[in-house]
Amino acid sequence: MTVDRRGFVVRTGAGAAGLTIGLSGCGPGTGGGARGAGVGAQGAVSGEWPTDPEALEARYRDNIYTRLLGVRPHLPAHEHVSRLGGGRMDAEVIAAMAEANEFFVDMNELLEAAGTRIAERLGTEAALVTAGGFSAMVLGAAGCLTGTDPERVHALPLPTWPRRECLIQAPHRFGYDRAYRDAGMTIVEAETREDFRARLTGRTAMIAALATAERQTLFAPPAPVDWAPAPGPEVMTVREQIEIGRDAGVPVLVDMASDLPTGVGLREFVEAGADLIVISGGKGIGGPQSSGILAGRADLVEAARVNASPNDGIGRGMKVGKEEIVGLVVALDRYAERDVESWVAGWSDMARRIAADLADVPGLTAEVVTNTAGYEDVELTWDPDVIPLTTDEAKAGLMAAEPRLAYLMTVRTRLLREGEDALVARTLRNFFTEAAATA
Repeated sequence: MTVDRRGFVVRTGAGAAGLTIGLSGCGPGTGGGARGAGVGAQGAVSGEWPTDPEALEARYRDNIYTRLLGVRPHLPAHEHVSRLGGGRMDAEVIAAMAEANEFFVDMNELLEAAGTRIAERLGTEAALVTAGGFSAMVLGAAGCLTGTDPERVHALPLPTWPRRECLIQAPHRFGYDRAYRDAGMTIVEAETREDFRARLTGRTAMIAALATAERQTLFAPPAPVDWAPAPGPEVMTVREQIEIGRDAGVPVLVDMASDLPTGVGLREFVEAGADLIVISGGKGIGGPQSSGILAGRADLVEAARVNASPNDGIGRGMKVGKEEIVGLVVALDRYAERDVESWVAGWSDMARRIAADLADVPGLTAEVVTNTAGYEDVELTWDPDVIPLTTDEAKAGLMAAEPRLAYLMTVRTRLLREGEDALVARTLRNFFTEAAATA
């Protein structure tokens, strides 16, 4: 197996081919929002979402996307990925957004009140609702650059003052950290701990850390553990960077957008002393896909708010609607009360059922594997002498199936509603059985 810098995975092995897909654009702040289903974890908007595979398949043939635009939805046997549609929201979240649509409020008042409510949930001094995780990264960096100085706010993204560098250890780099550059920061990369300390100077405006870097060496959604080994001791922990920042008087921003609910606890890095944290409003939280949270020190959050919409700073175009703000608050309240252990266990249960349903497909091996977030997926490999398909052919064929099925690294179940696991298994069984029959 090889993995390149952009996260494309290639499976190799004698007599077997792995069903994989490029992961470019499938990471944190990306990517996406998931509200995994499990048993009874998530209801349809109408409260009448079917569980029978035949009825579910009918829904996939006839729905708002097919009727209005002729776009066919796909079965989400994948991680929460923005380019594949993000995640699902609970009916209660959608109902709250629909009610919010009927009223008008002062947006500054709403943002302040929502920020107070969210900060209470997270245990921070303050919080700001943003237009996704990437937006939170931009605004957090902007706040660290400008404070509340109006001249500096309007100078971005071209700061003229010396303190404008963002220090990142190389293993914590990822494609979306361009957000810090978009705010106007110059990224300074350090390889070793010694480099890191040496490059921390009076020009450093912020240290940026990536929570996922503590879990796996591949920047991607959770992956099978043999694909993305745990980082070695040369990778600085988030807590280590927080301590260094505290000693130097430099704020530390922690991007934990893709790590809930299994990677980190909601308050983990807050309690460790992070100055700012970034959370996706979609993904594990289950709020609107186009929402996010920047939370932390009151002075830095206020500085970010000055740069954000409805003000006319660099974040003016990162607008969050009143309905999204309400939906995010309701989703976060629900998330905070959720039994995460049983929720996640439901994902693994579905994976085992899918693997069992595929056990007798000729030439196909459906193996239950544990991923780097600690729950189970189904990894598919096949004998090319029995199933004569390349990876690209399998990927294209599944997306052309009826219903369509999108697959990333493994069959992942966290987005599936109860009953959809059976439809996923049936779709995979039909596809690979037909491929074998034509060999």
